[in-house]
Order: sequence, then structure tokens, then C-alpha cells
Amino acid sequence: VIATRNTRERSNRLENMCWRIWHLARKKKQIAWEDAQRLAKRRLEREQGRNDAADDLSELSEGEKEKGDSINASESLKEIPRINSDMQIWSEDDKSSRNLYIVLISMHGLVRGDNMELGRDSDTGGQVKYVVELARALANTEGVYRVDLLTRQIASPEVDSSYGEPNEMLSCPSDGTGSCGAYIIRIPCGARDKYIAKESLWPYIHEFVDGALNHIVNMARAIGEQVNGGKPTWPYVIHGHYADAGEVAAHLSGALNVPMVLTGHSLGRNKFEQLLKQGRLPKDINASYKIMRRIEAEELGLDASEMVVTSTRQEIEMQWGLYDGFDLKLERKLRVRRQRGVSCFGRFMPRMVVIPPGMDFSYVTTQDTMGGDTDLKSLIGNDRTQSKRNLPPMWSEVMRFFTNPHKPTILALSRPDPKKNVTTLLKAFGECQPLRELANMTLILGNRDDIEDMSNSSSVVLTTVLKLIDKYDLYGQVAYPKHHKQSDVPDIYRLAAKTKGVFINPALVEPFGLTIIEAAAYGLPVVATKNGGPVDILKALNNGLLVDPHDQNAIADALLKLLADKNMWSECRKNGLKNIHRFSWPEHCRNYLSHVEHSRNRHPNSHLEIMTIPGEPLSDSLRDVEDFSLRFSMEGDFKLNAELDAVTRQKNLIEAITQKASFNGNASVTHSPGRRQMLFVIAADCYDSDGNTTETFQATIKNVMKAAGLSLGLGRVGFILVTGSSLGETMEAIRRCTVNIEDFDAIVCNSGSELYFPWRDMVADGDYEAHVEYRWPGENVRSVVPRVARAEDGAEDDIVGFVDASSSRCQSYSIKPGAETRKVDNIRQRLRMRGFRCNLVYTRAGSRLNVVPLFASRIQALRYLSIRWGIDLSKMVVFVGEKGDTDYEDLLVGLHKTLILRGSVMYGSEKLLHGEDAFKREDVVPPDSPNIAYIEESYEPLDLSAALKAIKIK
Repeated sequence: VIATRNTRERSNRLENMCWRIWHLARKKKQIAWEDAQRLAKRRLEREQGRNDAADDLSELSEGEKEKGDSINASESLKEIPRINSDMQIWSEDDKSSRNLYIVLISMHGLVRGDNMELGRDSDTGGQVKYVVELARALANTEGVYRVDLLTRQIASPEVDSSYGEPNEMLSCPSDGTGSCGAYIIRIPCGARDKYIAKESLWPYIHEFVDGALNHIVNMARAIGEQVNGGKPTWPYVIHGHYADAGEVAAHLSGALNVPMVLTGHSLGRNKFEQLLKQGRLPKDINASYKIMRRIEAEELGLDASEMVVTSTRQEIEMQWGLYDGFDLKLERKLRVRRQRGVSCFGRFMPRMVVIPPGMDFSYVTTQDTMGGDTDLKSLIGNDRTQSKRNLPPMWSEVMRFFTNPHKPTILALSRPDPKKNVTTLLKAFGECQPLRELANMTLILGNRDDIEDMSNSSSVVLTTVLKLIDKYDLYGQVAYPKHHKQSDVPDIYRLAAKTKGVFINPALVEPFGLTIIEAAAYGLPVVATKNGGPVDILKALNNGLLVDPHDQNAIADALLKLLADKNMWSECRKNGLKNIHRFSWPEHCRNYLSHVEHSRNRHPNSHLEIMTIPGEPLSDSLRDVEDFSLRFSMEGDFKLNAELDAVTRQKNLIEAITQKASFNGNASVTHSPGRRQMLFVIAADCYDSDGNTTETFQATIKNVMKAAGLSLGLGRVGFILVTGSSLGETMEAIRRCTVNIEDFDAIVCNSGSELYFPWRDMVADGDYEAHVEYRWPGENVRSVVPRVARAEDGAEDDIVGFVDASSSRCQSYSIKPGAETRKVDNIRQRLRMRGFRCNLVYTRAGSRLNVVPLFASRIQALRYLSIRWGIDLSKMVVFVGEKGDTDYEDLLVGLHKTLILRGSVMYGSEKLLHGEDAFKREDVVPPDSPNIAYIEESYEPLDLSAALKAIKIK
């Protein structure tokens, strides 16, 4: 108002506003340019990584090169590939005695067997229906004994009480089949009384992993008692669905040493690219969707997967091809080398297979497939009101919207999501008069009570739909019912088919398109988006037309063409019904199990054995056990002094251990690890600025052991030391302590790559070595790491191999003081681009980098011991400092209790973990975890004992 009174002031304010707009536009362009530069740099790095891998794999034969050149992307899109010729088709005749145990994981959303609330929110959609039906179908397949579908337990008043039930039977096996059926197992994680959206579930991943691990171990024992002579029956495969469950499956696969399969459903990198194109800023995208956390979970899933199940070739090339951990050409080259027995030099790429989702056609009746010529007029009659009682309730609910219910129906069924593009469909219908005269439209857009109570994106879509109906005056021509049940969906398809209507899926991008197959099963021709899965589906079914979802005129023309040409409509209907068997669940399960069996041939055969709990004290029980000699490598795997030869190093180390044991006398341990009631894990990374162990380390060990005696009694508590240091360095640190080395039940060294048992004369656990060695590139990665870890302008000697701390399962590198090296995220990314799958840990205050096998880590070692010794993870207490090695975050989360000793660790390595654009600690560690407690700088035994009682350890 003031501005309008004074012309000069108004001009000044308008000029100031113009400058602000110009400045914002300039800043936005600068951010966009920086993002483009970042993407270009990443593409260049990927290309360099692929070139490095190609150089190492360059000795392919001419025949292999010709074979590789003959297959290109355009040819690969011509048809949905079926089972490869080198695989054996799954036959029910010879698999009936297999008794397979299969684990599926779908973590987020509302999952139950009946009355699925599909469309309730963005987390409860087609994926929920898919995993439930997959579990049922697999359980009905010969040779499968039991299928468990793991999801999150939700006991919130916001949702139905059924989601809080710990288990639910999905399928009851028939008598005589030998099957146990399929079950939904709900694992508690996070706040049980809250429904948590998938974007907020990331801090609770490890809690879910530990809960799932407990269930699987118990189930493996139970099944083994029934069908395997008492020996545990471990899962045949663990299958993760979506990024969150993919990360869970990766950790479980590493802990149990069983194959993993991944299905992405929708992918984070693809979504990130689409949002960037819309002008969204990366920080805003990450804040809203936790997209970087999701992408890293998907990359980890690629690292651990034997096989990735996709719906279409387009998903492989255009979506998975965006990831650091997958390259189509490199994957094919490695596969050819494996088939020919040629070395892959430690590189690995997961196998991508196209298996179209199965469909449950049990609702489809003979009348649905044969009654295409039945006119709705003969069902309704001339008097609608008299015949309504004979119609399915959903028909009446839909037809009440129509002035003329006899016209063909254009059916769209999806959740109210902007990506589903319903508004463009409605505009196409409203602006095409011939189409409006010819047909009605039915929009099934989830369930709603009050639009204002829905999520922002859903309410915007529904409000826009109502405005468009009013704008084009479509009252009497468009149906938009508020509610429908899952059991009503078949009747909705039947109504559209009886009116000789058409189904349309106009999504901007459709990863697969289950609704297209459902519509075809009821005899409905289809109009679908040309972006994504519908391309392959319509190629297989030949029952409709593809359109550009952004072109509303093309959408209207395609609908008009199918509805007006009755011969074309009948031909599409006939083709769809004829080819629909390709998408049945039995066909899907045969393909799926064939691929899984083929993938398992490349998986190690070592399995976990659960230790039998002895009835006598450990010292007595070992008397009758065969002599455990020190299994030290003659090649010098355990190197305490690089200047000594291997035999001398072995002799000196044995003498040192023998003298230590002799000096301390006999071990005072009176219980075996399997009889412990609690395990105290000392994981405090106490180093000074130079990476040397401080006196606080010894004080922490002594105080923790004394506190255990005060709280529980020493005989009931076992002690485990987990560290990033080598065995020699750890032994030297313990030697300065006044405790017996035999007081430890286990010592985990080199960031989880090595496990030793002091009560077995410090013998390395050979089973653990075999357990973690899978995909370990060993010597092949030694020379690559310094090259990819150095900063761009770094010197050659900034990072060099540290032989003294290296072993057969750990490549250690020393960092020059003051030198800058890349962060863990960046090094891992570069190794993935070259086909290497490793775990990387900066330790000793950032002065050393340990490169260990993918499945080796300190937390995974604890899970391994939990299974071997039969001790629940919730019975572990982990003692850490406020900072530590770059694997520090993993030690804070899970079912175990964590005590953080303030002031015990002065120098950590966490600054070398994540880059600026990566996810933050709050995306890994829950801020309000009841399992984490702090102890102030005074942590004497009495203080520790009081803290243990506070977290209910007594």
C-alpha cells in the first residue's frame, strides 16, 4: 500500500525485486551447472573404471569378441528372454524331496494376506500384492518346504491390529504335499506404536536385520529337526524387495553365507535423475526422499546379489545401468569368462534376469474369457432400478455416476500419484468430443475418506481431478468412487469388459505394469505408456497400443481407435487371452527357481554349524578335543615383523603366545562360549593422533571386566575384543594389560576379517575365513587401491601397502601423516566401477586403510559368533567411544545394547567416511534408540556397573 502511494518508492522496490529475481536465477543456473559438472565427472570416472577393467580382461579370444559384438542393446529389446539354454528348467518331478526354505523380505508398507489396503499410501502398492502372491505361489511349488515373507511389525492405532500380529499364515498346505506353507513374519523395529514411512525407516535397518537373523536361525533349527536329521536347514535363497529390504538381505546373506536375490521394483538413481530434470535441487531431493541413503542401499544390494530379477530389458539397460555396481557389457564379458574357465581377476557383476511377475488368475472365470460378446444391456435391461439387485455391489457403485451406463468404459486403476499421469488422461477425455460421446470413464484412485487428510501429493492429484471434471462438465460421464476393496477389483475389470471397454495405464514411467496383465486376463484391450515395462508386456500379449504419456492427443486417438473399431477390439481381446499364460504364477516360479539354482552353482558351499553346548566347563571339555595346532600360513599371513622369514615369524609368535599363557597361568574361564548368558564386546578404538594405541585401551578392558564381575559374575559373561588392528598389534596391546589373554572368548582383528579363539591357543577360525572370503579379490585389488584412494593431486607415497598388518583376508595400507586421501564412499564407488566388491575401513585415527572382504566387518563377526554360539544378539553389550573407525556407525545399531564411553577415544576416522553429498549419521543411527546409553568421562567399574543396570543388564 505504501509503495503504491509513492511512485519513486514503488520504482525502487520493483527494481530491487528485479535484481533479487535475477540473482536467484543466476544462482540456480550456477547450481545446475555444478550438478551437471558433478554428473559429467561421475560419468568420466565410470568410463575410466570400465576401461581399467577392460584392460585387465583384454585377453578374450576372437570368438568371444565376435560373440560380444553380435549382441547389442537394440536386439536385446526384441523379446522377453526366457530361460537360458545352459540352464536346467525347474522340474517338479525331481525336486519334490528338496525341502527348500525360502525367505522373502518386503520391509515397508502395510503387508497382509487378505484385504490388502492397496493405494492407502505410496508405500502400500503393487509391491505388497506382488510379494504376497509370490510367497503363496512358491509355497505351492513342488520341492519348496516353507516360505517366509518378512516385513515390519506395526502395532499403531493408525492401522488395523492385524499388522501387529507377529505371524500370519498365507497358505495352508494340502495333506500329503510335504509342504509347511507360506507365512508373513512381522519383525519389530523402530517404534512399534508408529507407522513409519519408508523414507524414515533407514536408521532401523540393522535392528530389522538382527530380528530377522534370530527368526531365520530358529526356523533353520526347527526345519532341520523335521526334515534334515537335526542339521539346520538354512535358506535356499534370501530375496530382498526394494532398496531397504535389499540392504537387509545383503547383511543376512553375509551373516548366513547363503545366496541373495534382489528385485528393485523402483530405483533411486532413476528417480533422482527424473527429479533433477524437473529442476529440483539435489539437497531438496535428498531431504525429502533420503535418496542418497537409498542409492547406497541399492549399490550394496548389487554387491551382495547373485541375481537381480527385473521385469523388462528396459529396466536393466536404462535403470540398473545408471549404477556404479553394474555394467551390462562388463557383466556379459565376466559371464563368458566364467563359462570358459578364464580368470576374472577378482571382479564380479550380478546376473540380471528378466522374469515377468506372475499373476493370480483364480478370480478369472470361464465366463470372463468366453463372454466377450455379451452385451451389458442384456444384463442390466431397460429398467436399471429393477435389475440393480442382481449386479455385483461394485457395479452399482460405479454405474450410479453414469447417465448412460451402456456405453463402453475406459478404465484407469492406480493410486493418486502424480507419476500415474491421471490428469493428462482426463484432459484427453475432456477435450475429445467424439470420445466423450462414445464412452464413459472410470477412475479407481485408491481409497479416501477426506481428501484433506491425505498426503500432499495424493490430495493435489484428487483435487485436480475434481476440478477437471467440473471444468469440462464431465458429470454423468466419469465415475470416481471413494472406496473399493481388493476383492472388488475383479468385478471392476469385468464391468469394463462387459461394456466392451478399454483399460489404460498412462503413467509417465511404469516399471512393469501388473494392472495391464490383470486387464488382459479379463479380456480387456489395453492402451499403455511407451515408457517402461508395458513395451515388453504388449509385445508378448499383442493386445493393445502404446502411447506417449505426455501427448494427450495421442492418448485420445488410441482410445478412440480401439473403441470405434470392433474388429480390432475383438482381435486384441483374443490375443490377450491367448498369451496370458506367459504371466501365470506357476510359470514365474519355474523360471525363478531355475535361475536361482543356476546362480547357486557359483556360491560357496560352506555353511554355519551351530555349536553344541557342552555340559562341562570349557577347560575340561577341551581335554578330549583333538590337538589344535597353530595354523599359521607359511606365506606369512600373520606378519609381526616383515624382516623375518616366514618360519622364524611363526616360531617367534608361538613362543610369545606360549610365554604369555605360561606367565598368566591356566585360564580361569569356567564356561564355554555356548553357555554364556551375556557377551561384553570391547570395541573402543583408543588411538592417539599418530594412530598408536593409548593407555585408555588397557584401562577400558580392565574396567569392563571388573564391571562384569560386579553386575553378573565373571562366569556368566564372555568377553570379545573387536579391533581394526592386526593380530600382532592387538597381542602387544593386551600384553601391556594385567588381564589374561584367555579371558577373551574371541578376538576379532583387522576390521572383522580375522577371528581368533584364545581358548584354542589363538587358532584362527578357518570356518570364518571361508565364510567371509566370497568375492574377495585378494591380491588382484592390492595395486588398484592406492591408485583410486589417492587424492587427485596426491603424491605416490601418500598411501602405500603396509605388509606387517596385511593378511590373506586383509590388504592394509599406511597413510602418510598429513596426506589427503579419498573418503570411503568415493573409494568404494571407484572399486565398484571396476567390478571389485570390498569393504573398506579407515582405522587407527585415519592413519591406516584396511580393505577386507565384502562380508567381513566387526558387526558381521558378532553376528557370526551369535549364530555359532547360540547367543541372542540382544544379550550382547558393545562398549565404544564417542568416535572411532569408519565402521563405528555399524556398532551403534541393532538389537545389542551399546554403551558409549565419553572421553575414551580422542581421535577417530569418521571424517573419512562420507562425502559432502552423501547421507548423514542420522540416516543410519536412530536418534532416540533405547539401546544406546552414555557414560560420562569417569567410567570406573562402579560407574559401568550402574550404567549396565540402567539399561537393564543385571
